[in-house]
Amino acid sequence: MKKKAFMVDIDGVVCEHVPNEFPEKMKAALKLEGAREWVNSKYDEGNYVCFFTARLEEHRNITEKWLDSNGFKYHQIIFGKPRGGNYHYIDKAHVQATTFKGRFSPMVSVIHGIEVFED
Repeated sequence: MKKKAFMVDIDGVVCEHVPNEFPEKMKAALKLEGAREWVNSKYDEGNYVCFFTARLEEHRNITEKWLDSNGFKYHQIIFGKPRGGNYHYIDKAHVQATTFKGRFSPMVSVIHGIEVFED
């Protein structure tokens, strides 16, 4: 099986959503059910796990402590993802996106139309 690089958001995906304006709430954020098990299973399968978050670099220490104390395995955290959603990612490599709908259930393949650049 080909290994994957998983880019996983933090707020609203592995823990309850905490806005950047309230960093004091980040240390006590509730972990979402199934999040640690799902993330760690991807890590244990040999995939690359990178948290990609709109939290700011100044939140690094509290974020790393929270992830570690809640038992998450990961390789990297990237801070400063643009806020607001409606993301459109462009890369020369194949990109697969998954919209998180609130729970870690089995992933299934669904074909949807995508935008591509004309040849």
